[in-house]
Amino acid sequence: MALPKTILWQIQDDKPGHQNQLRGLASALAELLPLEVHTLRAPSRRSCLAALWSKKFPLGNGLPAPDLILGAGHSTHLAVLAARRACGGQAVVLMKPSLPPALFDLCLIPEHDRAVASEKVIATRGVLNVVRPTQQHDPRAGLLLIGGPSGAHDWSDERMLEQIVTIVASTRSIQWRLTDSRRTPSSFLKRVLQERLENLEVTPHQETTPDWVPRQLAGAAQVWVSEDSVSMVYEALTSGAAVGVLEVPSKRRGRVAAGIDLLIENGWATRFAPWKPGSQLAPPPAQLDEARRCAEIVARRLLLRAAA
Repeated sequence: MALPKTILWQIQDDKPGHQNQLRGLASALAELLPLEVHTLRAPSRRSCLAALWSKKFPLGNGLPAPDLILGAGHSTHLAVLAARRACGGQAVVLMKPSLPPALFDLCLIPEHDRAVASEKVIATRGVLNVVRPTQQHDPRAGLLLIGGPSGAHDWSDERMLEQIVTIVASTRSIQWRLTDSRRTPSSFLKRVLQERLENLEVTPHQETTPDWVPRQLAGAAQVWVSEDSVSMVYEALTSGAAVGVLEVPSKRRGRVAAGIDLLIENGWATRFAPWKPGSQLAPPPAQLDEARRCAEIVARRLLLRAAA
């Protein structure tokens, strides 16, 4: 007997990283359940408070009632609760909410946020993403993912360039691809291109499509990621590639940096300093697929609720 469609409302803000997390979980859910997805943009805080008071959620007018409401980003939390109050369904948020977790049916929170585990709080290794694990990695293909200065990190073109030249020049049997990000200083790619490294292809982020990084991760056996780009570290690990961490000057050592340190201590990734030039990166100790694991938890709860 075919399962009825699960109606999913995903409420999002304008941040690509949050949208990426929602797509990752929705995609994994679609592998487990017949899914009908409706995407809504989070309304203003005032509109959410009015919706909570009135038990009406105008954004949902004309849509089928949700079985599941997902939100990612602080501006979506009130909207998720308002939608559930007006229309029913289970309210699930990704990352640590700005409101008490007990208000939601489930919170999927990265372990570096140190949330107290409970029936309503599941710790995840990193943030969820759209990358799928694969066993088809080409040992002759490598990928370099470069970020830039952030709230927690400074930047040094010279230090980053030194690491990249060492990696690429000492592994001439590997064809490397490199891309930067919106945070990367414009001077950096110019410096890389001036090195004229024969086994390095450079693709500026402006020339990539949304699926460029996932496609490259599906093929590359070795991936180096600058440590400021935490989400891409977890994307690389999810792909099943061996992962190295490029060192970036730090402003402060917060909980996110501590999470990277823990990954390295537990053998999930290798920091540049102890790596021996020319050597292969160590593969991860196990397959990481947090989107699938979380989707199984959500699907199980949906089915139990339907049975009840």
